[in-house]
Amino acid sequence: MRPLHQRLQLYTDGSDTYIFVPSEGQGQSLTVHRSSGEIVLNKPNTSIPTSARRYSKTIYGIIGTISLSLSEYLIVSTGRELRGRLMGHEIYRAADFDILPLNPNVNVQNPPHPVEAHYLALVKSHLSGGNFLFSYTWDLSRRLQAQHHFREKDAQKAMWETADDRFFWNRFLQTRFIETAIRSTSSDFGAFILPIVYGTFDIRPAFLHGRHMQLGLISRRSRFRAGTRYFRRGVDHDGHVANFNETEQILLVEAQTSPGSMRASEDSFVAKFSFVQIRGSIPVFWGEVNTIRYKPDLQIMDSPETTDAMRRHLQEQVGIYGEQSLVNLVNQRGYEKPIKDAYERYVAEINIPNVRYQYFDFHNECKHMRWDRISILVEKLKEDLQRQGYFHVNATDPTPAKLQRGSVRTNCMDNLDRTNVVQATIAKWTLNEQLQELGILPPSGTIDDYEAFSKDFREMWADHADAIASAYGGSGALKSDFTRTNKRTRKGLLEDGVKSTVRYLKNNYFDGPRQDGFDLMTGVYVPRKSPSLSLFLITDTRPLLTRSMPLVAWFSLFMICAGFTLPRTADYSRIYFFLVWLVVLALSLIFIVKNGIDYVSWPRLLPPTEIIHYMGPGYRSGYHGMGFKGAAGPGRHHPGKSNSKWLGNKKVKVANRVEEMEMGSVSSKKRRD
Repeated sequence: MRPLHQRLQLYTDGSDTYIFVPSEGQGQSLTVHRSSGEIVLNKPNTSIPTSARRYSKTIYGIIGTISLSLSEYLIVSTGRELRGRLMGHEIYRAADFDILPLNPNVNVQNPPHPVEAHYLALVKSHLSGGNFLFSYTWDLSRRLQAQHHFREKDAQKAMWETADDRFFWNRFLQTRFIETAIRSTSSDFGAFILPIVYGTFDIRPAFLHGRHMQLGLISRRSRFRAGTRYFRRGVDHDGHVANFNETEQILLVEAQTSPGSMRASEDSFVAKFSFVQIRGSIPVFWGEVNTIRYKPDLQIMDSPETTDAMRRHLQEQVGIYGEQSLVNLVNQRGYEKPIKDAYERYVAEINIPNVRYQYFDFHNECKHMRWDRISILVEKLKEDLQRQGYFHVNATDPTPAKLQRGSVRTNCMDNLDRTNVVQATIAKWTLNEQLQELGILPPSGTIDDYEAFSKDFREMWADHADAIASAYGGSGALKSDFTRTNKRTRKGLLEDGVKSTVRYLKNNYFDGPRQDGFDLMTGVYVPRKSPSLSLFLITDTRPLLTRSMPLVAWFSLFMICAGFTLPRTADYSRIYFFLVWLVVLALSLIFIVKNGIDYVSWPRLLPPTEIIHYMGPGYRSGYHGMGFKGAAGPGRHHPGKSNSKWLGNKKVKVANRVEEMEMGSVSSKKRRD
């Protein structure tokens, strides 16, 4: 695989061109023409125009281009952090970004139109809030087994050609560069295309029984159906599920040495192991409708297309990973039961070979903080884990000693907290098997017998859990005290309460713009070129009464507090004063709760109107917060019509439909590529 340019110097020639010159002194320079957006690989030894001025920052990679309403923009990385070295390859996190307009009349710091300013704010927020990883010499998007299998075929390819399309996060942003590279006759063009991965990376040294080792953990988040906790659930028609993550645990072992001896070079390992697990939302059409209550309304759409969508999803996983063990951790009673029943019904209906379903009632089995009982699930999966195996290759033999022929697909409702605990437990069981195979651990040994090694393992998995939970749910993972300490604690319960509160606030009042950022950056939504058609993005179309109620509630509370400072001239007058404002406060709060759906921060680019106003067969847990006239009562199968008509504004829906159609053609073209 051909490496990428690690540093670029940027020159701007007035308002005509951006010129990228490799700092290494080797390779051709690249010119981006601002007027047309054309990208040209210059001939060798092309000199920089004397009128060009050097950009003040070093460029560590070109992320890609994005077209907004008034201009196309070039996104570049101007800061990076070294996160570690994997087999001699440096892994970085993109730490800072600059956005360069192609239109010379547009200023990024002071956009000429409020709609353009809104779009730019979404781009900046997404870039600053994500954990974007990359390497110039290692394909971070693919697991070790896949890279080893295609190593000869990929030797002369550019990194963008070998990257896993699911985890090539900036694939949409790189569309123009990739199309130019395909047309180009020069192989040097690929050195400018930097794939980034949205995920986590951690690698730590370890020493056990005379063996130096490195233990690594990589998670890769899929760019398909990406988003936030309540605004991306379930499966789409292409078989992509929300919050899909591939997690790879890597163990690298050096030759036998004595304590205190010097280590070998970073890439001289006698044995390399890889173990992959996956997680993803339950692959049926479902969602949760926020109504500012702690538990949203659970909506399951019983669509005839569900069977095909789930089949596509599971067949894709079997085709990529092999045999699938589906571990379902949702509750079998109460709020979560309908989604469990729907999952089981469709899995039984499609009956795909090499797919085995395993249910585990996590909360019931582990109640009263008996978290050691997760071992019951591992025991049930033991035969599957032994049959699926893990990847193992030795330095003396290029032929792998073992291949991983399947994976465990774990899910709970969010694929976060319960899923994290179970995946860490399965990973520890597999790590014990690998160390026992090498003779580092005795046949009945476990890493829990070695506190330093065990602590690194637990912290690695806990940090990984927090990162995935923050990206999807808005806070660190719950139950992470068990992952970090091997036991559930009351302090952990208190911390979980704080995290749950943070999640509630973010999911209800802040996740709308975050979801818009995901949709914009992954190409699900393509802005129209006329900002006047997108004014709905920056205006509040709710009725005046709806908008005023929070202010009325706050003012009533202020007046009640102020009442305690009034002089005691007449007790009955104070009673009337408090009574009036308490009534006003109560009425305003009742209105807010009854119309809670109007106070949620919904995505504006692609609002989930089809879920909120779904009228077909299926299940709905309730119709809370949908207005005084729209409540149809809990447990009914057909929802009443919501009063929240601003969510289904015709102009908004028509604009979104046009843009979805435009994006559909782009997505189809990407899939053909």
